[in-house]
Amino acid sequence: MSERSTDSRDHPPVEIEDVIRRIIERLEATYGRPRRRRDRDPLDTLIETILSQSTNDRNRDRAFAQLKARFPTWEAVRRASTQQIAAAIRIGGLARIKSARIKRVLQEIQRRTGALDLSFLTRVPTVEALHFLRSLDGVGPKTAACVLLFACGRPVFPVDTHIRRVAERLGLIPLRCSDERAHEQLGRLIPARHCYAVHINLIRLGRDVCRPRNPRCAACCLAPDCAYARQRKKA
Repeated sequence: MSERSTDSRDHPPVEIEDVIRRIIERLEATYGRPRRRRDRDPLDTLIETILSQSTNDRNRDRAFAQLKARFPTWEAVRRASTQQIAAAIRIGGLARIKSARIKRVLQEIQRRTGALDLSFLTRVPTVEALHFLRSLDGVGPKTAACVLLFACGRPVFPVDTHIRRVAERLGLIPLRCSDERAHEQLGRLIPARHCYAVHINLIRLGRDVCRPRNPRCAACCLAPDCAYARQRKKA
């Protein structure tokens, strides 16, 4: 029998495991356990996530709908000019940057796989799927993790701005650490079966309670385990 690793990167300290357990329980007691959608296409989700950068969900959804209405297939988007793509997604903001990124991603997927289809990501090992997505130009750890979590049902944990803020205040990740480290560290801490629920619920908490300014610590279900809330209470 092989010797079990004692590396804390693989096995978080018991104290941290207890904190994570309480966080999961309190989030679900407050927000419930969100139901996962089962009909999401990986390529659709990739483009949606690119469109979500630096905008809100409403404008992302409108930009995606206008893109799909303007072009009947992803092949048509790939063949279109960046100016045509930008015109279709303008409502989502940063249209010039996002249009170029979308076109490059589609061209790279076509060149490497021979088709504009990412359904194979649901069948290959998670590490391999993550490596493929991260190797695409402009696809960072959050975008790759979103595709794998939402479209492929993989136990990965995307870290957006709301989750990063909450995790920093809880003391789960260092302040101003890199996106890579935030994904790596939280990915080790959140149990695989809870990745989807914790992701959704932490975003809700970050939007409604743990806001960037004037956070409502007195109304926060996670305040008992929050270093930031304790410091504010002492101040």
